[in-house]
Amino acid sequence: MKFFIDTADVSEIKDLSSSGFLDGVTTNPSLIKKSGRDINEVIAEICDIVPGPVSAEVAATNYNDMISEAKVLKNIAKNVTIKVPLTWDGLKACRTLRDEDVLVNVTLCFSASQALLAAKAGATFISPFVGRLDDIGLDGMELISDICTIYSNYPNLNTEVLVASIRSPKHVIEAAKMGADIVTLPPNVLKQLINHPLTDNGLEAFLEDWKKTGQSIT
Repeated sequence: MKFFIDTADVSEIKDLSSSGFLDGVTTNPSLIKKSGRDINEVIAEICDIVPGPVSAEVAATNYNDMISEAKVLKNIAKNVTIKVPLTWDGLKACRTLRDEDVLVNVTLCFSASQALLAAKAGATFISPFVGRLDDIGLDGMELISDICTIYSNYPNLNTEVLVASIRSPKHVIEAAKMGADIVTLPPNVLKQLINHPLTDNGLEAFLEDWKKTGQSIT
């Protein structure tokens, strides 16, 4: 499974990229707004840090303007992935961009039927939002299971399942068990993956015993 980080905070990306865990980055208009910076500058800086796909989202809602914005964004760096919404115009833009060998992340997916259409449009990545489905009383992970099953039934569909709107480590583990290709995580959730009280307790006990030996390794 590949790990993407869902943020436009360059300092967070620098810190986590040094771990070797990051395979890519996803951003959206809300994250760019939160950064308080120009989108072109932020995306360029992120692409310099992370060699994998970096999603930059169009803000237009009609096909022609999406293509115009995509042309600007894709010229920022070779590893920019154009992010488009799961609408008819978004899917049309996806097809056009994929025909030009541009990576495309189709976002705001909330149903298996939407995911199937995105795959037919040639999407590089489909981004189902599990947390937002959970928020309205539905089971977001059930959607991931459905998409993974459908895609596996048709090997000619090469779209990767990029699980988004992740709220906890549980979402990550369930997605991995279902065979999802990628998870995109907020930095705090990625850091939570390493936590376990038994690890902390075990380390504390080892250190206490080591002190009692009176030894030094160096």
